[in-house]
Amino acid sequence: MLELPLSDFRKMAVEEFDTTKLLAHASRQAEERSYKNFPIIDVDSHHYELESFHEILEYMEDPVLQQLAMSASQATSKGNGVMPGGVGYQDMGGRVTRYPLRKIEKAEGGKHRDITLTKRWMDAMGIDLAVMFPSPMLQLGLHPQVEVEVALSRAYNRWLVERVLSHEPRIRSMLYLPFNDPEASYKMVQEFGTAKGVNGFMVTSARHRPVHHNAYMKTYALLEEMNLPLAFHAGYNWNDQAMGMMNKFISVHAIGFVFFNMVHITNWLMNGMPERFPKLKVLWIESGLAWLPFMMQRLDNEYMMRSSEAPMLKRLPSEYMRDMFYSSQPMEMTDMGALETTFRMIKADTQLLYSSDYPHWDFDLPSTIYDLPFLSEEAKRNILGGNAMRVFNLTLPA
Repeated sequence: MLELPLSDFRKMAVEEFDTTKLLAHASRQAEERSYKNFPIIDVDSHHYELESFHEILEYMEDPVLQQLAMSASQATSKGNGVMPGGVGYQDMGGRVTRYPLRKIEKAEGGKHRDITLTKRWMDAMGIDLAVMFPSPMLQLGLHPQVEVEVALSRAYNRWLVERVLSHEPRIRSMLYLPFNDPEASYKMVQEFGTAKGVNGFMVTSARHRPVHHNAYMKTYALLEEMNLPLAFHAGYNWNDQAMGMMNKFISVHAIGFVFFNMVHITNWLMNGMPERFPKLKVLWIESGLAWLPFMMQRLDNEYMMRSSEAPMLKRLPSEYMRDMFYSSQPMEMTDMGALETTFRMIKADTQLLYSSDYPHWDFDLPSTIYDLPFLSEEAKRNILGGNAMRVFNLTLPA
């Protein structure tokens, strides 16, 4: 067998790498399942904003913070000098080729790179419309300098709206809220709430701010008035003292992505937010589904014994949870009976929204929902796209 030098193998990888090749099986699935007959909307996908980081930094308005960010990004190999430490092994020890090779994937001229690469994987998977979130910035809520979170998130939002969302109707986003600064969060909704491609706003869950604090009430009221959903996007923090007791990333990933949303949903419910803002649509993203039956039963049980501590509630916590919305990924499928029960408990037919989490290592294809044996055809179509159209008031582009 002819052996090629390592440099030749690298050259071949660069020349031949293409998202559509990686997703060839996904394309085949889309054709076999006739996805073209109904809309598929992905409510949680990601891009690598650090690939455009110098573009984003151009939008920072504070010249001092901008200079510090540029200097820090140049000093690191990944251009990630201003993000807090997201310690982990998301690339599965280098075995997920999408991560290192994406930066060298060729993109057609005339369009922003993010538009080209995003549409490439969307077309391969049969997705009509994608709600896109950042990746490293999901750790920004843990930054020790609040002014940095505010400045960088505003720069990112401006960049995303002007460079990506305004040029491609199939790509949408729920913009980042700098939640560590309540006033800045309120102004962010005011400024970008009506911008093209903005379907709502997102709070990164890995942070230490109570969602029921009075300082956030006017932001919730404004979102409710504008009919814009609020999402809590899960994340992990290995530096948290509780997570720090774990010695494996798989442990932190399993618990961390659920932990913060469990804390926030408990505070949201027990402090009567559903009664104060009954028309505000709240979405919980990337926590999977297995935690929801536990939380419903646990909170109901506690409430029945100590209802005087949650005087604003007029119903059981689980009843409010059934009015909330959830994204499907990563969907736990090791026990199909338990999964069917979970779908029943959360009223998945109307409250569950499909999400892929692409291009992360644990992403789910639309077939994850479409192939479930206990779902009716109507339920499949609702979860894969219909529910998202209703939540986000969407009209699909031609």
